[in-house]
Amino acid sequence: MNQENGQSPFLRLAETDNIAVAARKADEGTALPGGATAKARIPFGHKVALEAIAEGAPVRKFGQIIGFAKTAIAPGEWVHEHNLAMGDFERDYRFSQEARPVNVLPVEEQATFEGYRRANGRVGTRNYIGILTSVNCSASVARFIAEAANRSGMLDDWPEIDGVVSFTHGTGCGIAGSGEGFDMLKRTQWGYAAHPNLGGALMVGLGCEVFQIARLKELYGLGESETFRTMTIQDTGGTRRTIEAGLERIREMLPAVGAHKRETLPASEITLALQCGGSDGYSGITANPALGVAADMLVRNGGTAVLAETPEIYGAEHLLTARAINRAVGEKLIERIHWWEDYTARNMGEMNNNPSPGNKAGGLTTILEKSLGAAAKGGSTPLNAVYEYAELIREKGFVFMDTPGYDPVSVTGQVAGGSNVVCFTTGRGSAYGCKPSPSIKLATNTAMYERMEEDMDINCGDILDGVSLEEKGRQIFEEVLAVASGKRSKSEELGYGDNEFVPWQVGATM
Repeated sequence: MNQENGQSPFLRLAETDNIAVAARKADEGTALPGGATAKARIPFGHKVALEAIAEGAPVRKFGQIIGFAKTAIAPGEWVHEHNLAMGDFERDYRFSQEARPVNVLPVEEQATFEGYRRANGRVGTRNYIGILTSVNCSASVARFIAEAANRSGMLDDWPEIDGVVSFTHGTGCGIAGSGEGFDMLKRTQWGYAAHPNLGGALMVGLGCEVFQIARLKELYGLGESETFRTMTIQDTGGTRRTIEAGLERIREMLPAVGAHKRETLPASEITLALQCGGSDGYSGITANPALGVAADMLVRNGGTAVLAETPEIYGAEHLLTARAINRAVGEKLIERIHWWEDYTARNMGEMNNNPSPGNKAGGLTTILEKSLGAAAKGGSTPLNAVYEYAELIREKGFVFMDTPGYDPVSVTGQVAGGSNVVCFTTGRGSAYGCKPSPSIKLATNTAMYERMEEDMDINCGDILDGVSLEEKGRQIFEEVLAVASGKRSKSEELGYGDNEFVPWQVGATM
């Protein structure tokens, strides 16, 4: 893809495309693939028409429809919001027609990493003590306990413990005690309490909230142990006493949590959350497909790659249903798409509300265009399962989880499902990190990488300079193994992750 040395700055991504994408800013008069010239200056990452496009005709990128012309578009015209709009069209779901078996490597041939094997057989990449909150009313106390524990020096003799982190949120009461929203919160809380990246967990409640700790314990058969404890502020005697009691419970956990040691484990024990945010016109050309290559490598090594963000596969869902392992999996994905169409309509929104102002400034125009790029993170292997938000991920290979496109909410669901590493692509420069699962940041373009190098782990912009997707995918896969083994990601070095626990709230707040 080298665009220097006099070569065209425009990329035509498929033979059937009627637009091209600028790999650098291009002035008016710049030659286009096919012989036309640019009629205006085209910003980096934005689109230009390669041929005449009639009003109402489809506009194609990646060989797929990304929208329809609002007006007639002449060759060389800049193509963006002023002349490109959403439109409905038939998708051919082709259930399972492109699903091909994966030759998973034998365990003895799989790549390895250094992780924590828990007593229940699950594997962690970090060893935190987590403080969970049943309700927002206990959030401050949980945070006070974590802050006091981390600054007290009590962890100094336990180098295997990564720290104490509080997972606070804004709900837990003023909600229905049953139904969709309650079930999502229940799955999220349980998913974190049992997450393999937590060596121990303390759950703190107020006492009178809708989301009762005792009910959670009964539902999941949880009992108090040396690594799982619970308490409420009201029963313990108020703020100060609860902080003191919380610190004592953490002290009691230290020997059991600190005794865990890293050991060599196969890559099949990695569950990788695939995420993108702050996307631009190159997300679907560089970082996302490179991450897709890395996801394929992980799947071939027996691991699990988890695509999410249902609004950001809207318009590309037919590419995933064609890869579904069976029709039932494909139809479950379409059912979630229909749920989202109804959900947005009920809330007086629409699916095309998703591209943010930053996405559009980076060259993305419609959710269809964004989704085609986002889906590339999922690689090419069969889609083995579709999960609801925060549902425990049980299948190996490539799977999908239904989540919003809003990154903190989406990743919270993926981590609750069991993801023990996160890969996060960004074109605009998202500032994000995640505890307890480390987040690896992948830059889609070199200019942003150089501006935000302290936040970005890998630059994928050099794909435009000739680095192959396969080479970059290998680099990402090796970084996943290194970070899973304890290497600190850039977001971890900066201290991100304490405020990014954001469960999805669905339903009325009463």
